[in-house]
Amino acid sequence: MRLAVPALGLLLTLVTGAASLAPIPPSNRAALIHERLTQANLNRDHVMVVAHRAGWKKDGVTVRAENSFAAIDHAVSTGVEMVELDVRRSKDGVLVIMHDETLDRTTTCRGKVAEQTLAELRPCQLVLEGQRILTDEHVFTLEEAMLHARGRILINIDNKLEPEALVEVTDLARSLGMADGVLLKLAVWNAERLQLARDIRRAIGPDVAFMPILADDAVTEPSFIDRTQSALDAPAAELVHWYRDAAQPLTPNGGPLLSPLARATAVRNNTHLWINTYPIADRPEGMVAGGRGDYFALATGRPEEVWGFFVDRGVTIIQTDEPEAVIAWLEREGLRRPYDLTN
Repeated sequence: MRLAVPALGLLLTLVTGAASLAPIPPSNRAALIHERLTQANLNRDHVMVVAHRAGWKKDGVTVRAENSFAAIDHAVSTGVEMVELDVRRSKDGVLVIMHDETLDRTTTCRGKVAEQTLAELRPCQLVLEGQRILTDEHVFTLEEAMLHARGRILINIDNKLEPEALVEVTDLARSLGMADGVLLKLAVWNAERLQLARDIRRAIGPDVAFMPILADDAVTEPSFIDRTQSALDAPAAELVHWYRDAAQPLTPNGGPLLSPLARATAVRNNTHLWINTYPIADRPEGMVAGGRGDYFALATGRPEEVWGFFVDRGVTIIQTDEPEAVIAWLEREGLRRPYDLTN
């Protein structure tokens, strides 16, 4: 579902002006966000917001290149706590920021990211999806993204590589003094996968935040959720509540991952519960949130049936394509606390 498209002039202003106009908060902001991330039980009165692909949309329309510096800057300026960035590797082994396996959709280039060196990727100019509007940004590395975000906002790493690449990401973050500036994650669905997550957890070390992704097509027992959160010393658990039934498009209760017992395990382990309300292309609205997605909230004017529904069930982190709208609603409901940036 797409909402009204803004005038081209406004769109171009948003695309070209966001990076240069966004205010730069004091450099202690990321440390304060990290503190709230790692102390869930002390901060359940504040709902954190994560900008999917760094925050590329407004009212359903693409207004910034995804995974761009402009998107990071805009997220910072609007109060977002974390930007999700997608990580791949160039032919010569450099970690770069790109969602797709290929360059076709989001840049002026064509072909697979993994088949081109960093030097070959550099000229690829970022564009707005669908509209092919050019920006003044080019493909950049994970290191450059970390340096751009450092001190201002946390980076939620969506790893498009092998799980072991998270160790490489950790080494890079630590070399830049950003061990507390990233959040890593891995999908966990059974005992074998949990053991892999534990091995990676040990390899990256306790100073870097690491969390499981739990989906309710495989994980349904609170005891497994409890064991996973405890074993990984996870500050959060990213929950996937699959949309299943066209006859009942909205989940009535949040599924097994948001049951009272599951929420109790989060409190026991000092862990945030995280839900994703962004859409997936060519899939039903709210595909990973039991049908309760961003554009149901906006199109119906009933945000309480989406963001409020999950907050009522213990969610304290929301990843969204509409961070401005989510933050505005949370603030109206008294579900945000300002960060003290004066010290």
